Amino acid sequence: MSNILFVGSECDPFVKTGGLADVMSALPKALAQQGDLDVRVILPRYTCIPEQYRNNMTYVTHFYMDFTRDCEMYYVGLVEYWWNGVRFYFIDNEYFFGRGNPYTDMAGDIVPFIFFSKAVLASMCAIGFHPDIIHCHDWQAALVPVYLHTVYEGNPFYNGTKTVLTIHNLHFQGIANIDTVKYHSNIPEYAFSPDRLEFNGDANIMKGGIVYSNFVTTVSNSYAQEIRTPEYGEALDGVLNDYSYKLGGIVNGVDYDAYNPGTDWYIYDRYGIDNFPDAKRWNKEKLQGELGLQQDVNKFMIGIISRLTDQKGLDLVNTAMNRIIDDHTQVVIIGTGDPFYENSFRYYENYHRGRVCSNIMYSNERAHKLYAAADAILVPSRFEPCGLTQLIAMRYGTVPIVRETGGLKDTVQAYNGFEHTGTGFSFYEYNAEVMLDVINFAKKIFFEDRFGWESIARRGMESDFSWYRSAGDYRNIYNWLMSQW
Repeated sequence: MSNILFVGSECDPFVKTGGLADVMSALPKALAQQGDLDVRVILPRYTCIPEQYRNNMTYVTHFYMDFTRDCEMYYVGLVEYWWNGVRFYFIDNEYFFGRGNPYTDMAGDIVPFIFFSKAVLASMCAIGFHPDIIHCHDWQAALVPVYLHTVYEGNPFYNGTKTVLTIHNLHFQGIANIDTVKYHSNIPEYAFSPDRLEFNGDANIMKGGIVYSNFVTTVSNSYAQEIRTPEYGEALDGVLNDYSYKLGGIVNGVDYDAYNPGTDWYIYDRYGIDNFPDAKRWNKEKLQGELGLQQDVNKFMIGIISRLTDQKGLDLVNTAMNRIIDDHTQVVIIGTGDPFYENSFRYYENYHRGRVCSNIMYSNERAHKLYAAADAILVPSRFEPCGLTQLIAMRYGTVPIVRETGGLKDTVQAYNGFEHTGTGFSFYEYNAEVMLDVINFAKKIFFEDRFGWESIARRGMESDFSWYRSAGDYRNIYNWLMSQW
């Protein structure tokens, strides 16, 4: 039996702001189902975690841990909760995690996550759980391998422990004043050299994690290659090239229990691969009525489920929106983000009344309904480490239209009408006119070759992007690391 510890800042259903929470929930579950792994997860115990979970957590232990260069003693509480067959631990300290949100801003987040990283290692010692692999996620957990190989170097409890760092989005790195990080972490001075934590005069926590981890993964093969270039490397491309021998990409999966059109109680009519065309038309008509759109199943409905930010390519959508919309096309948006885009999509809803619906919010229920109702999902991201939207869409027989970058490139095979292959439509150049041409090509197939369109959707539904496959790839990395002395 091998022991695996996942460390991260969010996890569905306890706290979720993005795709990281889905990974922290679904991947441990998929690994635990293999039977011979003891998989556990550790998170901060934020006060924003719903009471239904907070009130049912079980006390494990508490202790005081030295923190900061002055060796001040801080309370560390540890509670647990079982979910989907996995044991979840939560670090309890209201001074650091008693805020209403898991994140505030970089200046306010640095010290709490320094504390969290050190408390993770101290807590495992306190309860006697020796992890063979500590799998850390994003910068908020990236100090764990740094602590392990500096402050905890030589501690017999961690003999043989190996670390994996997964980069979900390299844009966020945990960059802070170097004296602040030195003081609060009390990590030895030598670790702040230019080849380790130092970064343009500051401290870069993600960089430290890359240097000190035994293996680094990203959430798609293409993104693993892209971040080694100046265009996508966020100024860490040099570091990632130096450590390319321990860098790999594994595409995220989708929880096929949570996203299953055959059992999804959010949608109007459940369906499978044998009856999806008629069921999707029924779901479309009902959602059109709910959203105040013209009820006509022959309309081409495009869904956008996204954070409303530049990264997601919404400047392209904004530029082309009035030409995407016509008498035969509807667009439904779900998401929040940059006020500029929120207001832009509100404007389009008012201007194209009955053809555009802008849901400036996040609703899990409505997102499920849109996956089931839409004919196509549009994901034109400027960069996309993995992306789950296109994977969920294919699960529901909704055809993705994506830009060829990161995980979008790895997971969506472009339609080829001559060979009758492909699971969606794609474009490479980051340009609104190119995107519009591809959307119009997709419309042409939808209206003029319905059998061909349904074949594209069927191939998407037949694709396997479950966590079972991705969990096997992670397991191979764990086994290889554990075989190294």
